[in-house]
Amino acid sequence: MKRDYINENDWKPKEIEDLLVLAAKVKARPEDYRAALAGKSLAMIFEKSSTRTRVSFEAGMWQLGGLGMFLSARDLQLGRGEPVSDTAQVLSRYVDGILARVFAQATVEGLARYATVPVINGLSDLLHPCQALADFQTVHERFGGTKGFPLCYIGDGNNVAHSLLVTGAKLGASVRVVTPPGFEPDAGVLSWARAAAGETGGSALITQSIEEGVSGARAVYTDVWASMGQETEAAERAKNFERYRVTARVMNLAAKDAIFLHCLPAHRGEEVDAAVIDGPASAVFDQAENRLHAQKALLVTLLGTGA
Repeated sequence: MKRDYINENDWKPKEIEDLLVLAAKVKARPEDYRAALAGKSLAMIFEKSSTRTRVSFEAGMWQLGGLGMFLSARDLQLGRGEPVSDTAQVLSRYVDGILARVFAQATVEGLARYATVPVINGLSDLLHPCQALADFQTVHERFGGTKGFPLCYIGDGNNVAHSLLVTGAKLGASVRVVTPPGFEPDAGVLSWARAAAGETGGSALITQSIEEGVSGARAVYTDVWASMGQETEAAERAKNFERYRVTARVMNLAAKDAIFLHCLPAHRGEEVDAAVIDGPASAVFDQAENRLHAQKALLVTLLGTGA
């Protein structure tokens, strides 16, 4: 039976923990997995441009012995009105898996509904589940685990915040999201996170107070204030988010061994000061590297022999 990774809420806590265990093995001994996906192919649909998602998945498939095929909206009839259902069914006849980086969550859900091969959510406006896997792999490497781990996200209650909440809850972490009024995470996503936290001993806190969110946190995380597709809102958002910039003062509220995380690309001087993202506490490039390893683990799990 095929599995998809379009919403981490569909996966059990143990299954997500197993992905991180495998990611660590893939990272430590990549040579053991060089033929794991020999002869397998991945169609990579990109409605949104990307550096990390495209390169990490394409390189990951190659390193596993398979082939990743980049398909922009211009390359597909999907961009000219072909139904998602037709695209999903046709691609399923050609490839062993589909990755989609899209605007609407409904698009990736439609692909998963009609495809007969595994579908991976490389980002939608609702969720960014692959990013969260890399984030918590980074936490696990630095601190030895995720149970009870206090992570504070500051900024827009967007797809990154959503996946941190849900994946974090599944892993038993204590995730705090600090936002300006009116930019809180989706209520439905928050309910998923709190339900999962009830099973794992994790927690999910939403607050407007930087002090409440950051105090004692061992990871402080932020993202751009205006995501792709929100460019016309950038000036107004800058006014709302100005006091939520991650500065040295904010980092000083966190635990002494706290790290700084950012999914990138970053705008120095906007959501984070250069002194923080380029400083000794920054783990953003380890975090970016772990996109490769976490996604290779996901690919092996979904597309590998016996998957």
